[in-house]
Amino acid sequence: MSKAFRNLLKHIGSLPRSKQEQVYQWVKRYVDPSSPVGGRLIDEMRETRFKEGFECPRCASEHVVRFGKYNGRQRYRCKCCGKTFTDTTNTFLYRTRKGNEWIKFVECMFKGFSLRKSAEIVGVTWVTLFYWRHKLLNALKQMDFEQFEGIVEVDETYFLYSEKGKRGITGRKRGGKSKHRGISKEQVCVLVARDRTKTTIAKVTCMGRIVKSQVDKIIGSKLTSENVLVTDAWRAYKTYAKEKGLEHYRLKSDGGTHVIKGIYHIQNVNGLHSRLKQWIDRFKGVATKYLDNYLTWFLFIDSRSNESTKHNIKEFLLSSFVFEMTDTYDSLRLSKFSV
Repeated sequence: MSKAFRNLLKHIGSLPRSKQEQVYQWVKRYVDPSSPVGGRLIDEMRETRFKEGFECPRCASEHVVRFGKYNGRQRYRCKCCGKTFTDTTNTFLYRTRKGNEWIKFVECMFKGFSLRKSAEIVGVTWVTLFYWRHKLLNALKQMDFEQFEGIVEVDETYFLYSEKGKRGITGRKRGGKSKHRGISKEQVCVLVARDRTKTTIAKVTCMGRIVKSQVDKIIGSKLTSENVLVTDAWRAYKTYAKEKGLEHYRLKSDGGTHVIKGIYHIQNVNGLHSRLKQWIDRFKGVATKYLDNYLTWFLFIDSRSNESTKHNIKEFLLSSFVFEMTDTYDSLRLSKFSV
């Protein structure tokens, strides 16, 4: 069992009983129990969920009863608030009856197919698939981990700000070049931190150069006094490490030093930057307001070598399913970029 999957099961164990029941029912419906992977997955889910009943997702009451079925799905009714719900309420599968199509779509996501090509394969319009993509990713990006281990490499990379897809704007929507030399406020900073177990954070941090407070906001809760920080020579990292009392190694690119003491380097992060840039290029521009979603997507498939195996596809769907997702097409389309 992979480390990521163990972390997922640990997270499921901390969910309210209603959410655990939702996860179990979804796995039972969409994962083939006759397959070795499917059978193990259902058994593990059964071990992690509570068995004393479950709570209303709206008012958290435990006074819930079965309330017939709707389109083949079990419905429930809360005796306190009177609301009814199903096992997919507040998940990306809410109000959808297309189970197999979701599996096909995630396979297309692993293979890097465009929305239009995916639409031909899945049999759903590309606009609907765009909505599905961001419902999945808005849920998936809630995945988290407790702390880094050992040496932590930290470095940032930059993308030009983009309003791709926005109507009624003039000027550059995507691509092009910055008007200013070097790093400027036209560029979006993505901070990447990765330890030697490949546990990774990659998040949109700010516009322009990163500062100490932003470093702390993104990775501060994941570091302990046992970690060793390895970064480039940017002063924000030096100040941050000193204030936190962290052992810190700085690599000056103009000095020709790429490794200190044979083990301290940022080659893993730089390699990830290279793969990320190459992967992002296939979209011919990504709207900045969705960039965190694409980072989540990339980290997931990169950690699994972009292999669209049945196990990886099911894990992607399951990982997305356990987190609450209430976004609609309009809320996704009308969302705005902010840091």
